[in-house]
Amino acid sequence: MEEIYRKQGMFSWNELMTTDVEAAKLFYNRLLGWEFQTLESPEMTYHIVKANGKEVGGIMALPEEAKGAPPMWGSYVTVDDVDKLVGETETLGGKVLVPPRDIPDVGRFAVIQDNQGAALTLITYLEKSGSAS
Repeated sequence: MEEIYRKQGMFSWNELMTTDVEAAKLFYNRLLGWEFQTLESPEMTYHIVKANGKEVGGIMALPEEAKGAPPMWGSYVTVDDVDKLVGETETLGGKVLVPPRDIPDVGRFAVIQDNQGAALTLITYLEKSGSAS
């Protein structure tokens, strides 16, 4: 990921949670020419979306806690301190939909809802020495 996207307030990642990952990959490959890199872990399978060779997002199956929800795209915004901004979200009349939690080897995130009902994912990335994606 380019350094600019690791700065406070920058949209940095887009993610599709869906009920049919393979159908979504086929659709977006044919429509937009996206390519995918599959990452396997004991917890889940995640598909990195690549556009013109650059990592721009991901696709994953809807997690168990979201079962019943329709497939949806979510946007991540980089923040300096997820935990601090979760508290400020509630002070400003928003809600915390997913409390702060860690993504191993990536960072810490939370999903919030603004005071009008729009959801957004906040993320603080881990510092990676010597990385330049």
